[in-house]
Amino acid sequence: MEPVKILVTGDVESNFDQLFKRVEKVNKKAGPFEALFCVGSFFDSSEKSKTNWLKYESKQATAPMPTYILGANKAEEREMFSKSPNGYEIAENITYLGRKGVMNMMSGLQIAYLSGVEQEGTGPREQHTFTEQDINELAMPLVSNSSFKGVDVLITSQWPRNVERFAIKPDGPGSDQSGSSKLAGLALALQPRYHFAGLDDVYYERLPYRNHQVLKDKQRHVTRFISLASVANIAKKKYLYAFNIVPMSKLTHAELIVQPQDVTECPFSTTSSERQTESNETDMSNQYFFSTKQPQKGQKRQGDHQGGSGPRKVKKHPKANGPCWFCLGSPEVEKHLVVSVGTTTYVALAKGGLIPDHVMILPIGHFQSQVDLPQDVTDEINQYKKAINKYFKSKNKSYVIFERNYKTQHLQLQVVPIAKDEELDIKESLLEYSMKEDIELNEIPTHSDLKQIVALGAPYFYIELDSGEKLLHRIKKFFPLQFGREAMACPALLNMPDRANWKACSISKEEEAQNASMFRKQFQQFDFNL
Repeated sequence: MEPVKILVTGDVESNFDQLFKRVEKVNKKAGPFEALFCVGSFFDSSEKSKTNWLKYESKQATAPMPTYILGANKAEEREMFSKSPNGYEIAENITYLGRKGVMNMMSGLQIAYLSGVEQEGTGPREQHTFTEQDINELAMPLVSNSSFKGVDVLITSQWPRNVERFAIKPDGPGSDQSGSSKLAGLALALQPRYHFAGLDDVYYERLPYRNHQVLKDKQRHVTRFISLASVANIAKKKYLYAFNIVPMSKLTHAELIVQPQDVTECPFSTTSSERQTESNETDMSNQYFFSTKQPQKGQKRQGDHQGGSGPRKVKKHPKANGPCWFCLGSPEVEKHLVVSVGTTTYVALAKGGLIPDHVMILPIGHFQSQVDLPQDVTDEINQYKKAINKYFKSKNKSYVIFERNYKTQHLQLQVVPIAKDEELDIKESLLEYSMKEDIELNEIPTHSDLKQIVALGAPYFYIELDSGEKLLHRIKKFFPLQFGREAMACPALLNMPDRANWKACSISKEEEAQNASMFRKQFQQFDFNL
């Protein structure tokens, strides 16, 4: 597999233009890069911050690539993240990740993140800090999985305490005063292949360290810790880091555990004699702030039934580890667009729809594609397809369903109706448009199952017509993100090319709610949930 190209920057501190100008140059010269991640403080508390940010917030300027940022590190920065603690798109192409979580990228790369600095004292948790509970909630779901090997990347703003141990000291402030012992425990638990941090205005690339004890543990991969300087630092220290990485999930065990010549011992482990003499140090080798032990034979897990009777727990829908705009339980979902809710799936009007009755079928839980779905979710999606088919037939309309499993985290089946016309051949029009755009659409058997044709995790673009005919494009490298809308908006079909971009179709929230209410009423007689 080809490596994924990623950029990481240190504290931006509202120097957005300087950063994005540099990023654009690097991307043209050495890209394309999949994303930019920002550690440290993205904003500062000055008036300059608000002025510089206004043109990005108003879309006068945009980031040149998908950009992901961490939250506040100081009390005065908190107002910039007041909309939601769970993350949201704060400007076009710029997403606040949230307080903590795991982001699974389309490429298979797994990014764990934690915002803020370690809270001092035992008072109520402040928005710009993290506590032991945050560490637990981030790490526990990962390390409790028996197949967990580590994450590809960990991004934090603060340094882990004592990360310099066994290596050359940084040229500037280290972790002695500003580092976090809780982050040291998190790094030890998550075993990231790369760990990036900021805040200290220091460029420091530590020698890689082992995540195992030689001759005692099974050999594991190494971790590379890198701190980046601030974007506008006077000394012109390195603030932008570019690297290639093959996701851990794509590597063999032998490839993953290759040890570089300059590898050191893990800086967070201490010997028993050291623990006796260093009263302020903690043995991080077993301090994950939570228990990962499995129950011994004869013991029951907490929550297990004591007998064979009793009500079974309702299976919960899987949730995203980071912000998701389509998980129904997520605070990011615009619930006023929802028109029908089933057991495992739901239907909502498309935001910025091509036409007023452009809808989407989505799983309630977090699934990336149709290939990823369990059978019960697939079955209910098929029920919705039948109901929507009947609804549009009653309106004398055909429809096209399409799915883009590329640079998206949550399955979206877009359903676009089109007035019936005996002279219109929808499939032929789609094939002609795709040929013009140099995109190969291949017809697949009507009764075929995507799971038998497409490998799990492989990117693709899929079309299904109300006649049952199916078309598939296997995405290899670049694919235009708006292709589905552009194809439907072409002159041969809807003839509205000016509406190909959903942002050009935005209407007020009140209008969206009215459209959703109208569709809901008309769809009621076909809705199997009612």
